[in-house]
Amino acid sequence: MNGSLEEVEEILGYVFKDKSILVTGLTHSSYANDYLGSSTKGNERLEFLGDAILDMVVSAELYKRFPEKQEGFLTKLRAEIVCTEALGKTADHYKLNEYMLMGKGEEAKGGRYRHSITSDLVEALIASVFIDGGIEAAMKTVHKLMDYTIEKECSEPVISDYKTQLQELCQKKGEGTPYYRIIKEEGPDHDKTFTAAVYVGEKHLGTGVGKSKKESENAAAAQVVRMYKN
Repeated sequence: MNGSLEEVEEILGYVFKDKSILVTGLTHSSYANDYLGSSTKGNERLEFLGDAILDMVVSAELYKRFPEKQEGFLTKLRAEIVCTEALGKTADHYKLNEYMLMGKGEEAKGGRYRHSITSDLVEALIASVFIDGGIEAAMKTVHKLMDYTIEKECSEPVISDYKTQLQELCQKKGEGTPYYRIIKEEGPDHDKTFTAAVYVGEKHLGTGVGKSKKESENAAAAQVVRMYKN
């Protein structure tokens, strides 16, 4: 681990009474397997709990923010906020990966920079705060870590994105439902560029590039929407 537990506490906005709970939250299963005798001594159980807490806190926030919106809108917006990519970017922003305890094999494979792992770390740390300090403390940590993402996603309503517009246009034209494939990934795990292609049936409609899968898919949809509307 690079850095101290106190630095992690500052990031989380919470000081632990039992530091061992924080250490467990930082422990990837590969480290637990290599050095603690069993992968079950890592943070996977905490990830499970943190996922539920994160869903609850974000759901409550969206319920307050959008009193006129129905369940489908809220569910889709929550999914954008708590997805692997968004949580991985949160971990990147706070450099939480630097504090993770990781086995040598996983480290050598670049696991410290993989969003599938660092997103789980965020969830585990939220659960660690809950175990040590209760739900109020965990809620404050979620807001401290995630408010930027919540604000960003809420300022870009999902209902009006290009993917939704394209789906509506295709339905009106009787062309079926568009779907997306990531056809290219370039760059290191922490700074990738994605190229997405959009199809209806076997027909290729367009492509788009972005810094996330979501952005690249939306860019592909935007290309087709503009073509249809011109």
